[in-house]
Formats: sequence, structure tokens, C-alpha cells
Amino acid sequence: MAQERTGVILFKGNPMTLLGPDIKVGDKAPDFRVVDNGLQPVTLKDGAGKVQLITVVPSLDTPVCNTMTRKFNEEAGKLTGDLAVYTISMDLPFAQKRWCGNAGIEKVKTLSDYQDRSFGENYGVLIKELKLLARSVFVIGKDGRIAYREIVKEVTAEPDYAAALSAAKKLL
Repeated sequence: MAQERTGVILFKGNPMTLLGPDIKVGDKAPDFRVVDNGLQPVTLKDGAGKVQLITVVPSLDTPVCNTMTRKFNEEAGKLTGDLAVYTISMDLPFAQKRWCGNAGIEKVKTLSDYQDRSFGENYGVLIKELKLLARSVFVIGKDGRIAYREIVKEVTAEPDYAAALSAAKKLL
């Protein structure tokens, strides 16, 4: 049974429960299994040897998630070096593919946690009440350790883009 954590996030002002551990900077990044837009599995190992910027959203079909993913796509496109940029949500891969095509997203690879919920549970960002992922950002260094982590307090708010991008740049 997954660990339950309360008092970490709000959704529209209402307290929510997160399932999974409280991942900290310096921790070894937990493995996960998600699927890409072609239903192929993607794991932590697929980004090995690269800096991994992982942005996590409840659903791409909401205004804040849309803005966040577009912003990271634009900013990550300016970074050079071995960088993998993922946006993970519970959206079905077909919806993610459609959204990316409509939004012109090329730098960010969208991945779905709908099959196993392993990313949400292993990174402690699965919202028990909604069965969606909490808005968050993780930067994993080439050494496989968490270099940056932000779990946005209010799910409907945007993350600290500058801090996340700065953390990724330092590792490139």
C-alpha cells in the first residue's frame, strides 16, 4: 500500500492526499514505466546519460497545463547538451499526440502514466482523490539523482520555470 501524505497540495483551495514517497533533492531517482504516444514503454533508463527535465501535469487539456508545457517546450529548445524533456500526465497517449500536433510541440516528449501509475506512485505525486498527477517538476542529473524538485502547492498554479530551467542548465 502506498504511503499517503497530506498537507502538501491543494486543488482549487481544497486539501488533497498524495500517494507515494516524499522524493528529495539528492535521492536516487526512482524507476518508472510510462508509455509514449505510440504505446511503447519508456523508463528512467531511456534517459540514462542525459539530464532529464520531467514536468508533470494533471491534464494537457487544461489551460495551466497547456501553458506550462508550451513554456517548457520553448525554453528547453534554447538549451544545448544532453537533455531529455518529458511531460508526464494521466492523459491517454492518443490525446497527448493530438494535443502535441495541435500545439506544435517538438522538444518535449509527452508520456502517459495511465497504465501503471508507476511514475505517480514512485515519485509521490499521484493525487488519491482525483487519480491525476500533481503539478510538479523534477530534474534528474546524469548521475541518476534528483537535482531539483518542485511540487506546486496549488495544483491550478504554474511552477517556478526559472528555477527548474536553471537547475537543468547547471547540469548540462
